[in-house]
Amino acid sequence: MFQSERSALIVVDVQNGFTPGGNLAVAHADQIIPAINQLAQHFDNVIITQDWHPDNHISFADNHAGKKPFDTIELDYGTQVLWPKHCVQGTDDAALHPDLDVSFAQLIIRKGFHAGIDSYSAFMEADHKTTTGLAGYLKERGLDTVYVVGIATDFCVAWTAIDAAKLGFKSYVVADATKGIDLNGSLQHAWQEMLAHGVKRIYAKDLIAQQATA
Repeated sequence: MFQSERSALIVVDVQNGFTPGGNLAVAHADQIIPAINQLAQHFDNVIITQDWHPDNHISFADNHAGKKPFDTIELDYGTQVLWPKHCVQGTDDAALHPDLDVSFAQLIIRKGFHAGIDSYSAFMEADHKTTTGLAGYLKERGLDTVYVVGIATDFCVAWTAIDAAKLGFKSYVVADATKGIDLNGSLQHAWQEMLAHGVKRIYAKDLIAQQATA
């Protein structure tokens, strides 16, 4: 049974950079924004994440001689995908999409601002050691369930949902309020990983129906 007072909606990286026209655009990602705005009206607790990279970020292909976007390199914490330069701090590319209704949000978590560590998850940076503080925030407020929406399903959404489950939260991904990059089969792999970690898949209409009867 849905309990809004114990649940948080985590809206991942709905930014200009990841929507059509952005530097790392995900096809049709702007089409999920109406569903996210509708869902947000049904939650007492809404948290937004925002990719917020310095210009010299280690994940940018431009910062590695001879490398191009979607190549990989090895770092201390494992394999790192190299991306086009995106969501640089203070740029329009990093701004939240203008159609996203942020009026419901109590907290914006900025991530990826450490130059030497990439950051997909809202809870933990890619070294699996550096925390954002989100888990503590949720626990301090007595929240035990998260519903994750946003961009991209197979990277930041999946990592957020999996980390939530690992940290003891009930974790759901609202499948039709997310969009994936699907890089070399990454979307199917991400869903397999999420389900294996106990993340549950749900759809917006079913969640809203649950909320209506709660």
